[in-house]
Amino acid sequence: MKLRTTIGSLLWRWLAVGGVVFWLSATAQAALFEDDEARLAILDLRQRMEALRSELDQMRRSSGDNGSQVGRGLLELQNQIELMRGDLSALRGENERLARQLADLQRAQKDQVQGLTERIGKFEPVKVNLDGVDFTAEPAEKREFEAALAVFRKGEFAAARTLFGAFVGRFPNSGFAVPALFWLGNAQYALRDYKDAILNFRALVAKNPNHLRAPEAVLSIANCQLELKDVKGARKTLTDLMQAYPGTEAAGAAKQRLAALK
Repeated sequence: MKLRTTIGSLLWRWLAVGGVVFWLSATAQAALFEDDEARLAILDLRQRMEALRSELDQMRRSSGDNGSQVGRGLLELQNQIELMRGDLSALRGENERLARQLADLQRAQKDQVQGLTERIGKFEPVKVNLDGVDFTAEPAEKREFEAALAVFRKGEFAAARTLFGAFVGRFPNSGFAVPALFWLGNAQYALRDYKDAILNFRALVAKNPNHLRAPEAVLSIANCQLELKDVKGARKTLTDLMQAYPGTEAAGAAKQRLAALK
């Protein structure tokens, strides 16, 4: 009678553990991030199986496997162990599946964050150092200025004039505005559009007379005046250049030009 009670108790315990296995399996399917709990459940099942296997061995030793009732109880317990072993294997497989899903989700999140960072980077202001001046600019300003300058350097002066003219009109307060005026004037000079070139060189000097390009702009104004046969105006411009920017290369060139005009 005592043995029957013991076997019944063991059966109920196995059934309870089996219920836990199925509950854990269902929970694992519903919660992607509960793989730690699934691993703990696997460890717990292993411990319980070992304990029940130990009790089963003790029963076998004490009974000597005599008696049909004991034999049936032991057989039923063995069947329960096999069932739990199958449930344990299924739970382990589910845990691996969840781990793969989590890894896939983490990779997808990483790709999304990287893509978002790249998109944001296209709109964030960038630091620029140009002609000795530090400033910040919108990425669009930097791209358009560099594109126009690349066209100028290829000798496509008409296209460069269009691009720099559009840039100055679109970004009049940009840190690129003064360099854009300088290259716009040079493109116009190359196209023999001397009057408009003078206007843009003068706009550069008015905008920032202390800019690195300002002495060159004044010298370019004198060159345009000479091309327009305005020798008197050129002399005055060269004299003003020497006074305003002494010691610069442009001032040295102005001195030579004045000497040649006498």
